[in-house]
Amino acid sequence: MTQIVLPEFCDVLQAAARIGPYAQVTPVLRSRELDAISGAQLHFKAEHLQRGGAFKFRGACNAVWSLPSEMAANGVVTHSSGNHGAALAMAARTRAIGCHVVAPENAVAAKLANISRHGATLWRCAPTIAAREQLCNEVQHSSGATLVHPYADAAVIAGQGTAALELLHATGPLDVVVVPVGGGGLAAGTALALRGLAPDCELVLAEPAGAADTARSLAAGERRIDFVPDTLCDGLRGTLGAPNFTLLQAAGAQVITVEDAAVIQAMRLIWQVLKQTVEPSSAIALAAVLAHPERFAGRHVGVLLSGGNVDMDALPWVAA
Repeated sequence: MTQIVLPEFCDVLQAAARIGPYAQVTPVLRSRELDAISGAQLHFKAEHLQRGGAFKFRGACNAVWSLPSEMAANGVVTHSSGNHGAALAMAARTRAIGCHVVAPENAVAAKLANISRHGATLWRCAPTIAAREQLCNEVQHSSGATLVHPYADAAVIAGQGTAALELLHATGPLDVVVVPVGGGGLAAGTALALRGLAPDCELVLAEPAGAADTARSLAAGERRIDFVPDTLCDGLRGTLGAPNFTLLQAAGAQVITVEDAAVIQAMRLIWQVLKQTVEPSSAIALAAVLAHPERFAGRHVGVLLSGGNVDMDALPWVAA
């Protein structure tokens, strides 16, 4: 049985130095109107303004530049619903190596376009985790490329933690940080950053009610990942990774599950009030805060806006 390698806070610091020449230092946004609506002081970490339109570039870039030269020469491969695949393609291009991305047939068109535009070879499969992993393994074996898992890779987790690192450096002490959770790369990386810089800061995970495996897993004390996702938050349909679960459990992370209707309302608020284009998987962090105002009232809250790759031809409030 392969032993899981867990990243540590020092790995997040090393990742910050490694990706420094390539990643954007994204701004932290404030809104008096959203503060008034929520009853809290909200600090929005704008990762939708990251390269590729999502935090995913951080982890992908750290993974790509962590590879020894002889491994990097054969390129990288991953499976992704969109954002990680585009991020890995961009990161691979900074090192002039090949990239293969396996994506489900029902992935958002805008995200697939990003993957292709950044130079990756795109492979399509059935919209299940099993199908994604099977085709990814086949491409890996045929190409010799190194697998960069979208959320369970130690280098990816450490890289994602640099977003929270920047947030804490920009804001000073926070009472709580709210992060979207799907596979758990960003959530676990944030847990590491908080452990090193703000051990008294609470970590709250925002998860779709239709893909609530993290909530079930943490409540049960073991991974409960046998489910079929049913949520418009396409970036949060992945199953919680094993190392991610271990790190989140150790951090005492708590989960707020959110219905899609509340996510759509929060997304629209961010567009209208904050004037920022974010996707549902990002807006869920604000939706979690607004769903439980008493929990956040009067507190300094970091809200991680994870991505902004929206299908403009299928805006959720139009469909609703």
